[in-house]
Amino acid sequence: MDQELYEELDRIFAARDRADMAPTIEALQVLYQEHPHDARVLYEIGGAYDTAGEELTALGFYERAVAAGLHGDLRRRCYLQHGSTLRNLGRVDDSLSLFSRARAEFPDSVALGAFEALSLHAAGRTSTALASALLLLAEHVDSEDLNRYKPAVRGNAEYLASLDETGPVESSDQA
Repeated sequence: MDQELYEELDRIFAARDRADMAPTIEALQVLYQEHPHDARVLYEIGGAYDTAGEELTALGFYERAVAAGLHGDLRRRCYLQHGSTLRNLGRVDDSLSLFSRARAEFPDSVALGAFEALSLHAAGRTSTALASALLLLAEHVDSEDLNRYKPAVRGNAEYLASLDETGPVESSDQA
């Protein structure tokens, strides 16, 4: 690990102006030219392009960052940003596929779960999206107000998820 390189990345990131990403991208391009295979450099420049609204450029950097061995929290964040960008570009099935892999690798990530729910919603699976959000609440929110109702929240989530898979549940006494 190149400590100086990563300190420089941290400095560039801290100085960024989300309303004007050009100086950030320019600074990251210099590091990219010097370290074209460094996973974190690839991830950070992808994120900068993404923030600048250049999603198609960002996608390639995200893919290369993961392939280059990005790991730990940065890998989780890259998955989240990559999946969200795919959704924003209308590639919802690709987004859901990526989130599925990411959630298998990081099953306790609430942020991945939240953004996966957004992709489920974008795919028209609104009941599953709400079910996913409810399960995140039941599994990760410790609230005296919610705790006693967690079994009901989970049950409602299961029911909602079943609606997208099988359609509405009908009563047995209907003709």
